[in-house]
Amino acid sequence: MLLGIDVGNTNITFGVFDGPRLCFGFRCESSRRRTADEYVVFALRMLDLNGTDRSSIEAGVIASVVPTLTDTMVSLVRGAFHCEPIVVGPGMRSGMPILYENPREVGADRIVNAVAAYEQVRSALIVVDFGTATTFDCVNAKGEYLGGVITPGVQISAEALFSHAARLARVELAVPPKVIGRNPTHSMQSGIVFGYASLVDGMIARIKTELGPCAVIATGGLARMIAGQTRSIDRVDDDLTLHGLRLIYERNK
Repeated sequence: MLLGIDVGNTNITFGVFDGPRLCFGFRCESSRRRTADEYVVFALRMLDLNGTDRSSIEAGVIASVVPTLTDTMVSLVRGAFHCEPIVVGPGMRSGMPILYENPREVGADRIVNAVAAYEQVRSALIVVDFGTATTFDCVNAKGEYLGGVITPGVQISAEALFSHAARLARVELAVPPKVIGRNPTHSMQSGIVFGYASLVDGMIARIKTELGPCAVIATGGLARMIAGQTRSIDRVDDDLTLHGLRLIYERNK
């Protein structure tokens, strides 16, 4: 079995694969204060809770956008499962030409998402990843990674509003009943959720003027909430990054 680890700025997501099948996943906060040993205890406990013997994990693959946690995750795989993980980075066989000016500057998660999405649709596409930042990654019909867009994430945008406006209290990120809010809570929820959905629709429309007709796939923690308010996102795949990790592992093992 394969353990995939996606290290983001906010969360670390783990996925256990048996061949191409994702058996289960789990996640925790991306804490730089935790030691490798603490992450080992967490991972083994989650395997136990899901009825998986640790000896069945024979390989690991890691994508990380947090350099200080990359070595920690490598140590986790070595210490808990006694194998050497593959770390997604420059020089890896992704099966996808990278046309970025400097391919080393593209986040590992963005390439992993693009690889997984192209494997699914085999056509031009945009991946919208709602993470700490919201990224739009573009692949042409030939399966070449072109580049994309990076915007402040939904949560970051909301936190900036809450922290810089003295009279606006923090609200739950939820879809309000109407666009026109009649109280401060609904007004802020409308601006955050509908406003961000409009940003996504507008950005995708601009990208399509350069890329042409294409599929649009969303992933990430807030993808389902925002995607449901857009006109341009075709579908949501919560496990897109994990499946991309599996594909890259298979191309490099």
